[in-house]
Amino acid sequence: MAEALKAGRDLALRPLKLRDARALFALVESNRERLRTWLPWPDANRSVQDSRAYILRMRALAKAGRGLSFGLWWKEELVGVAGFVWLDALNASAGIGYWLAQEAEGHGLMTRAVEALLRHGFRSLGLNRIEIRAGVRNHRSRAIPKRLGFRHEGTLRQAERLAGRTVDHAVYGLLAVEWRRR
Repeated sequence: MAEALKAGRDLALRPLKLRDARALFALVESNRERLRTWLPWPDANRSVQDSRAYILRMRALAKAGRGLSFGLWWKEELVGVAGFVWLDALNASAGIGYWLAQEAEGHGLMTRAVEALLRHGFRSLGLNRIEIRAGVRNHRSRAIPKRLGFRHEGTLRQAERLAGRTVDHAVYGLLAVEWRRR
């Protein structure tokens, strides 16, 4: 299992455990309407069992070296999830995905969490390239890669179907050499 990552005194990224399923489901449930605007999975997470299944899937991906998912614990409370939604060891690249509870927004938590993922990805995993994709109109999500020095590499038109509509994705990339220069 992956180690915990620190992102300041009050924020830790910890791999989700099965005992976290109830807290994860409660967080999804209380943020469902907001999340379904930008993410495809909230409607499939309808029970604590669904959250347990997600945690088991993420553990399997981590074991296979194909992904890493972390719960965001702020002041010892679960407030979101962030991680490498895909890892490609052959090409030394990965994609970061994230979501945060509404009540935790506005404190710089996700920026700090993504910074911790960048450190882990470039230093510990030896990645060369990390990307973030976000809905073109999801300005809060797009602000994070911009703030962290990612380069906007383009737009994927009609990249995802969400709640009956099609969404374009802005693609941001950061190379290890660029990250070291910051």
